[in-house]
Amino acid sequence: MAAMKNKQILLISRPAGSPIMANFRIVDADVPQPGDGEILIRTLYLSVDPYMRGRMSDRKSYVPPFALNEVITGGAIGEVLESRSKAFEPGDIVTGMLGWQLYSVAKETELRKIDPTSAPVTTALGVLGMPGLTAYFGLLDIGQPKDGETIVVSGAAGAVGTIVCQIGKIKGCRVVGVAGNDEKNQYLEHQLWVDETINYKTADVKQALREACPEGVDVYFDNVGGAVSDAVMPLINKGARIILCGQIALYNLEKPDVGPRIQPYLLVNRALMKGFIITDYAARFAEGVGQLGQWLAQGKLKYAENIIEGFENAPQAFLGLFAGENLGKQLVKV
Repeated sequence: MAAMKNKQILLISRPAGSPIMANFRIVDADVPQPGDGEILIRTLYLSVDPYMRGRMSDRKSYVPPFALNEVITGGAIGEVLESRSKAFEPGDIVTGMLGWQLYSVAKETELRKIDPTSAPVTTALGVLGMPGLTAYFGLLDIGQPKDGETIVVSGAAGAVGTIVCQIGKIKGCRVVGVAGNDEKNQYLEHQLWVDETINYKTADVKQALREACPEGVDVYFDNVGGAVSDAVMPLINKGARIILCGQIALYNLEKPDVGPRIQPYLLVNRALMKGFIITDYAARFAEGVGQLGQWLAQGKLKYAENIIEGFENAPQAFLGLFAGENLGKQLVKV
């Protein structure tokens, strides 16, 4: 282990508005040593996700904020180098919430083994990981889509949105996707068979949604919030279901957002709006991975990945999420 050198990425200051590179620092560190029941892992891929922005602010949320001058944590894939657990052995490929560092130590209960022969290992951070499960449980458990209904998906070209669109089609729904450029929308239409797409940066979103949803909106999967969601609410039908998954349009605001009052739309249409966090469904993850894996094997699901090369580029890859650089899942190949 003496020849091995570790590197870590720390959060050294809290962003004021949009994160910048100066909020991060790369440092050298010792390679950690595993204790009883622990595993030493060499990082292969890091996941960068919008929810991490919330953890960079010192405010109450569903998870504690990142501590300053400590390693940022997030989803990762790695190879077991040394194991002091009977559940894992060197060479195993695993996933878990690990640090943004080249080498990590984790407890055996914090890791899940990946079978690299069943699907590319990166799918454990995408279609068969948190984004896929978020799409699966959010749409099916809260949205409960029915054949012939209209689903609108904001952030439709992201890691979660692309899977939501496809599950909507599997369930026989008409799907309208909202994304930030024409290239992404062409992918949604020609690869994922989304029925209508809207470029929210160039279109009159209110008018475009009215034209795309002539019979109203039955299910809205909200990854974005902000002006796009404001435009959807007047179109919801009686009994509509609104799934609050993310609010990326608001994450970098320094003051609370002031938007239209949505309560009248919910009341008049007897609509359901529900937020959720994917860990709410932890007891059912095996169910979700099983069904997503089956659809993937059957060719009913496709996935897109945007892979950034180089450990040192993880902060830039994270910032890219807020610039809309990614189509599908944003990953860093260490």
